[in-house]
Amino acid sequence: MKALTACLFVLLALPVQALELEGRFTQGGLIFGKASPGAKVSLDGRALRLSPDGDFVFGFGRDAPPHATLRIERPGQAAEERKIEVSARKYRVQRIDGLPPRMVTPPPAVLARIKRENGEIAKLRARDNPAVHFLGSWLRPATGPVTGVYGSQRILNGKPRRPHFGIDFAAPVGTPVVAPVGGKVVLAHKDMYYTGGTIMIDHGHGLTSAFLHLSALSVKPGQMVERGQRIGAIGATGRATGPHLDWRINWFDRRLDPAFLLSAEALK
Repeated sequence: MKALTACLFVLLALPVQALELEGRFTQGGLIFGKASPGAKVSLDGRALRLSPDGDFVFGFGRDAPPHATLRIERPGQAAEERKIEVSARKYRVQRIDGLPPRMVTPPPAVLARIKRENGEIAKLRARDNPAVHFLGSWLRPATGPVTGVYGSQRILNGKPRRPHFGIDFAAPVGTPVVAPVGGKVVLAHKDMYYTGGTIMIDHGHGLTSAFLHLSALSVKPGQMVERGQRIGAIGATGRATGPHLDWRINWFDRRLDPAFLLSAEALK
């Protein structure tokens, strides 16, 4: 398994062969794991998909509890359990003003549309694709300064709303957006209510990327993309006060921090 920059590396010693876990053991962290082929691994009772080579992933949500239990089963051996400590984070508060009122408190006429779009995204995030496109190093998907961070509590037009679950890169309309790692495009929508031009890529094992507020889409659903391939362009569509890319990472329904996949240098 290739190492990720700026990530904490932990080796859990087991009787026959070591189990490798690599990532940030904190709220919002994504963990890459490797076990011996044929092993079974579960997290808090939830079975994890393992590739034929033993690769797997899991993640911790924004408000994950302080402890998790990893269980490893190997043929002919007693099951092993290891407690994982998940560190808590302090999140920023970000105030954003100047949004159209309908984007802060949607009118009743669009609630059915929002529910339908949210349902479509939830179904895509529930997929458990056996591919392992997530292996290897990840790229920054767009240029521009970071103007929004994961987990921050959003105050929109003076009204508290849901936290921000991505990382924002501000850049002019038309700035290229590339795939940070390979995968299959599962959504390419020109106009979703909140997120405007939206692309989702399935990287395998329940890990997906979403790219929001795009002005142009260069890919279609079902298309395979490679690391660094252009997929669209930055815009200011949906709920946005200016042109930027909102990049999000999910492990199934758990929202993770994309910044942990990039080096400190890449975030400058």
